[in-house]
Amino acid sequence: MEDTLVTVAIHTYEKAQILRSVLEIHGIEVYMQNVNPLLPAMSLGVRVRIRQSDLDRALNIIENMKNGDAVSQALNEERVLLMPVDFSDYSIKICEFGFRVASILGLKAILFHTYTVAKTVMATIGDAYATKKDEENKKQAEMASSEKMNQLKEKIDERMEKGEMPKVEYMSVIREGIPEEQILEYSDLVDPLAIIMGTRGCSQKDLDMIGSVTAEVMERANVPVFTIPENTHFITFDSVKQIVCSTNFDDEDLKYYNDLLKLICKMASTDVTVHFIHYDSNEDPWAEVKLRGLKDYYSELFPSINLKSHLLQGSDLLTTYDEFIRSNEVDVISLTTHRRSLLTRMFNPSMARKIVFHTNTPMLVFHAQ
Repeated sequence: MEDTLVTVAIHTYEKAQILRSVLEIHGIEVYMQNVNPLLPAMSLGVRVRIRQSDLDRALNIIENMKNGDAVSQALNEERVLLMPVDFSDYSIKICEFGFRVASILGLKAILFHTYTVAKTVMATIGDAYATKKDEENKKQAEMASSEKMNQLKEKIDERMEKGEMPKVEYMSVIREGIPEEQILEYSDLVDPLAIIMGTRGCSQKDLDMIGSVTAEVMERANVPVFTIPENTHFITFDSVKQIVCSTNFDDEDLKYYNDLLKLICKMASTDVTVHFIHYDSNEDPWAEVKLRGLKDYYSELFPSINLKSHLLQGSDLLTTYDEFIRSNEVDVISLTTHRRSLLTRMFNPSMARKIVFHTNTPMLVFHAQ
């Protein structure tokens, strides 16, 4: 009975999630049982189950796991790109772009989907019935998500066979929970080279929550995030001609500009132009000098890239940025965002969040520690 499910471990929810991620990275499908649908993190005896046919391979993997960094160890030889998908028509375009990036950089891709299950109010209809109903809803949602993921993978495989997408090794992962929280949690586990995602989900259209999940991931992730708006034309790095690099002259950001320019040399066309820009709202007399010095410094390090500097001034940041982006036909915006407290983010959204809600231009966001 090759398809019989067997239990390979019983753990707390946190340890079960780690084991699940390790096994999935190695291509083993995992099912979890005894998870509290209301408070998953409080589950104690979570059963990690796999197919009988995968048992020998899974036991060897488990035997080699020595600590909580097992996921990072499993990916140590091969970095990955993490691509959250929601099965909208736009998801396949995100995959097309992500697979091209993965092919150029020699990376593996992970398609990641999160589904949400509405919880039943126990006080209204009783604990036992509510728990059973939640389990049924969860099973149905998981099955529906698995079916849609398989359909997406069939499209990808078909396009790879036709030569419409590069052949890249990839895997898929499905999780239950709040999308942004699950994306961030899984990103911390696998430590991808970057996260590539769209700025609008199909389930968000009716709620008019444009980019809310992406904006949250963009601010809180520990890895670079590349965002592609739904209503922008699909691009490849070969077609990128104009890139904006926004700076506030923070010393710790220098290495991110260096990483970006290295990436451009490897992926973009030879006639690409990078614009270093700074929005001067305080009329800093040294701003233009510092901006020109930054441009000259990187011109010596990357002579093959055409570098320019621009000091932007105006009454409104977003309007000024938008005018520059439009007039220069910018293909990609790159900037660095800094980790801030929840209270600060609620009452004073970062420039990155403001721009992602405002622009139709793809963005590459680096995260200062």
